[in-house]
Amino acid sequence: MTTTRHMPVHPLARRPAASIVTQVRRFAAIGLMSTLAYAGLYAVLRGVAGAPLANGLALTVTALGNTAANRRLTFGIRGSRSLARDHLAGLAALAVALSITTPAAALLGAFAPHAGRPIELAVLLGSNTLATVARFVLLRSWIAGSRRTAPSSIPLERTTS
Repeated sequence: MTTTRHMPVHPLARRPAASIVTQVRRFAAIGLMSTLAYAGLYAVLRGVAGAPLANGLALTVTALGNTAANRRLTFGIRGSRSLARDHLAGLAALAVALSITTPAAALLGAFAPHAGRPIELAVLLGSNTLATVARFVLLRSWIAGSRRTAPSSIPLERTTS
């Protein structure tokens, strides 16, 4: 006689994962809101700080909210389980974004030192777009990837006599 024994399954493992298309759409909507917040914050900070500092501060502040929103709305993660780990993943993605946008701001300053704020913001938003693609890939693999059904949650078949 064959019986099936079920191991305890975390509630998140039972919920069907959002499709990649749904995740991209949600990520894009959150990204648009974050980008608008970033642009506004950068513009305010740029009035009192240099481009690299204003960029770093604006990215850091918006990255925290962005990670929280993506964790919940894009990847369907709720509760405090792995909250610190997920925000560390968000900070690692922030480091990638800073490594892309900071050189862009520095290069603009070196090659076009008299560029106006609109040009500066356009360059940063363009480089931020590239950073956003990297951010999605990283967050999807780190945050959502860690929530995929683990082998221990698959029903085990056991033959009994």
